[in-house]
Amino acid sequence: MVKSGFWQSLDTLVREHELVIDRPHGTAHPRFPDFIYPVDYGYLRGTSSMDGGGIDVWRGSADVGVDAILVIVDMLKKDSEIKILLNCSQKEKEKILIVQNTGVMKAILINRETI
Repeated sequence: MVKSGFWQSLDTLVREHELVIDRPHGTAHPRFPDFIYPVDYGYLRGTSSMDGGGIDVWRGSADVGVDAILVIVDMLKKDSEIKILLNCSQKEKEKILIVQNTGVMKAILINRETI
């Protein structure tokens, strides 16, 4: 299998761009008050994603770096994107995956070691 450098590219994006946490752990989504963020959520300033904003990042409490991504399909917005998981423990990953699989939003988790 050819190594594509995918994970190294994500490492570089995280290292070279400021992480802005605009939705801290425990807060509600501004439009969906029942959606509570189980860990810090934000974006990388100076990057872009499918929704026109910065690349989304879930930041946990472990010290593991970038070790997973979520691939999201949002039927409401009719789009898809990835979200970077940074320093997330296994328990945090499970909580994130649950909240990202609510309503019309569906997600799969891809761990770094599985690729």
